[in-house]
Amino acid sequence: MTTSQDFANNLFALMEETFEAKHHGIFLDKGTSLFETLETVSAQEASIPVGGKCASLAAQVAHVTFYLEVLERYVLHHDTSPADWGLIWRTVEKVTPEEWHAYKNKLMDTYRRIEKMFHDTETWNEDSIGGAMAIVVHTAYHLGEIRQALCTLK
Repeated sequence: MTTSQDFANNLFALMEETFEAKHHGIFLDKGTSLFETLETVSAQEASIPVGGKCASLAAQVAHVTFYLEVLERYVLHHDTSPADWGLIWRTVEKVTPEEWHAYKNKLMDTYRRIEKMFHDTETWNEDSIGGAMAIVVHTAYHLGEIRQALCTLK
């Protein structure tokens, strides 16, 4: 029989592999987590649109952060107020080295809060399980976009 602790342990392994330099061999190659990947990206590269008509890599990072923040507000405060999902895509373009550093730091700080929130979860329910899985899947999608774009830049 599977327990909520089994679920949590698997979730934490997935989150670590997705975001951190903790490779578990679940779905990414070693050295390809989000934070490891972003450390190889300059502000100039982060300013380049993905695929010509899409948003910049910086916007991808800002969007992942925004997604985490919206989920965090929902889980902690049951905040269902409308989110402007298009704002980042419309406003984040070219970044300076300082802005790029700030975007990466904000993502790291937000991830750490989410990680703590899930570690503090005592009872998993439909909302917390769905939110946790959505974070991994959504971030993995954007990590793929970022890594694909970098293949064309380097």
